[in-house]
Amino acid sequence: MLKKALSFICLVILHFSALAVEEPKSSYIIVLGVAQDGGYPHMGCQKECCNQAWKNPAMRRNVVSLALVDPIHKKWYLFEATPDIKQQLQNFRTKTQQKYPYLPEGVFMTHAHIGHYTGLMEFGREVMGTNGLKVYVFPKFKSYLEQNGPWSQLVKLKNINLIELTANTPLTIANNSILAFTVPHRDEYSETAGFKITTPTKKYLFIPDIDKWNKWDKNIIEEIKNVDVAFLDATFYTNTELGNRAIAEVPHPLVTETAALLANEKLSTKQKVYFIHFNHTNPLLWKTETQKELSRKGFNLAQQAQVFQ
Repeated sequence: MLKKALSFICLVILHFSALAVEEPKSSYIIVLGVAQDGGYPHMGCQKECCNQAWKNPAMRRNVVSLALVDPIHKKWYLFEATPDIKQQLQNFRTKTQQKYPYLPEGVFMTHAHIGHYTGLMEFGREVMGTNGLKVYVFPKFKSYLEQNGPWSQLVKLKNINLIELTANTPLTIANNSILAFTVPHRDEYSETAGFKITTPTKKYLFIPDIDKWNKWDKNIIEEIKNVDVAFLDATFYTNTELGNRAIAEVPHPLVTETAALLANEKLSTKQKVYFIHFNHTNPLLWKTETQKELSRKGFNLAQQAQVFQ
């Protein structure tokens, strides 16, 4: 009887394990990174925030990136080409059990700050030597890549195929729709994009970088209400994090500001928010109590390798 009972328990465990790894039937999102451009831990940082991660590899986080996965057509799309792209593509391959091509069908990029586009170099002849990989960018960004090395070499050798996005015009890819829009940010070399990703079952908002919400020509609360999941800029938790630089130079919306802005909204609206793009100084990366405090208010933190289906 004991053997039979143990066998039954093992079968139950195997059954639920199989269900846990079963791939969604419709398009879904995998979070490939959650950190600000320098990753976590941050180069040169020997403070409490990073020392924990230097000592404990399990705490380390890649730079912000998403994967849109289409199980019907067996294709996937990458959002952002980060300095961690090599690891992120390998993580995607592992997470999806090698069911998809190693390279994405296309790459959508928000802007020309180092954490969001320098991974393009891996597609050059020194590494992957890709052939016509689709890269979706706004017009100013496209010109920057075409006219400045080393990126221009990728274009010249046709490693990448730059496709110009039109703001507020949906782009259909298989069963999904991608709508790019501009947001206010430090646009030294390019515009800054945000994306609305619409799958057959869910709508996602992706704004990893933006200046204060009141500088945008849209109402962030209404934008959140119109989607199922909103990945929002969480670079800094408070304005006291930077000791050697004026935070006014990098005027991201503080997490505390965004939370206050939504304080009187329904819990169902708050629960749509998944903060992302954490600077290494942000205690949401490494302080459990700060994480719990934000959770008690109804908000979520995007987690690396998290699946949204």
